[in-house]
Amino acid sequence: MSTAHEPRRRRRRRGGGDGGREMPMVPDVQFTSYYGRPVVKPAPWSHEIAAYLFLGGVAGGSGLLAAGAQLTGRPVLRRNARLAALGAVMLSAAALISDLGRPERFFNMLRTIKLTSPMSLGSWILSAFSTGAGVAAAAEVDRLTGERLPLGPLRGVLRAVEGPAGLEAAVFAAPLAVYTAVLLGDTATPTWHGAHRDLPFVFVSSASLASGGLAMLTTPVAQAGPARRLAVLGVVGDLLATRLMEQRMDPIAAEPLHDGRAGAMLRASERLAVAGGVGTLLGGRNRVVAALSGTALLAASALTRFGVFEAGIESAKDPRYTIEPQKRRLAARRAAGITGDSITTAG
Repeated sequence: MSTAHEPRRRRRRRGGGDGGREMPMVPDVQFTSYYGRPVVKPAPWSHEIAAYLFLGGVAGGSGLLAAGAQLTGRPVLRRNARLAALGAVMLSAAALISDLGRPERFFNMLRTIKLTSPMSLGSWILSAFSTGAGVAAAAEVDRLTGERLPLGPLRGVLRAVEGPAGLEAAVFAAPLAVYTAVLLGDTATPTWHGAHRDLPFVFVSSASLASGGLAMLTTPVAQAGPARRLAVLGVVGDLLATRLMEQRMDPIAAEPLHDGRAGAMLRASERLAVAGGVGTLLGGRNRVVAALSGTALLAASALTRFGVFEAGIESAKDPRYTIEPQKRRLAARRAAGITGDSITTAG
């Protein structure tokens, strides 16, 4: 017999085989990605989009608070909330347009309505809210300036439509505050997609505490009661929704929410939210305490949005956050006896 087969037999004996079959010479490896490159492309968004997320929440919450003040006869709170809603939505739109690069790109998104596209629906929600908030705020500015705006005969029309316009803005307030969470969750970015079920609740709670905090900062305590209640509800909702979101996410996909800059921002957000909520409950009727608490709540909301944004961007850069949750989901489906679909039979 040729000696050419001798090395092979020796390899079999060293590998612990019985000679009837070859044993694997290379140990199993854990697949990451091609040369460690990202599996999904990170979203091409700058931190202007994080500002857009935050300001949209402030605008939506303020629009809702303004409508409540309008219906309950609190003119100072109504005025301040209306002006806050308009200012925040204008800054939000400016941040979005700046990220898009050219203003016409935003208007191009209004050419059609695509019900399956969060970005398309969001553009229309932003536009509809801005229209109502703008009309209501214009009436407040006219009163503030002693009716010196050059409106002429349109002043009577403005007075007639400001109430309906404020309520129209309130209809789109909650969708404005929450649709950006749906937009993030609809992407393939691992951490954002992993949080898609609960992120809307986090964002709407964050918007509530931010708008309540801003109204506490700008409004005398005698009329700021609804703002305090909205802020406290927002704090409770934010803490509960964030905990539930992290528990229901794949633990690997949730890691970026705790690590690095994103983790630092979200931990600071939680501390500021708790401090602002306690200050609102215990000292919200004191003007100084109310202002400090409101500032803490605004900062908490901003850090939440920036932290979630940063966590998503980081999760897209490391292939581990894409691949490992996929493997865990595949193993769970097979363990549950699901073996005949396109997911479990692929590859």
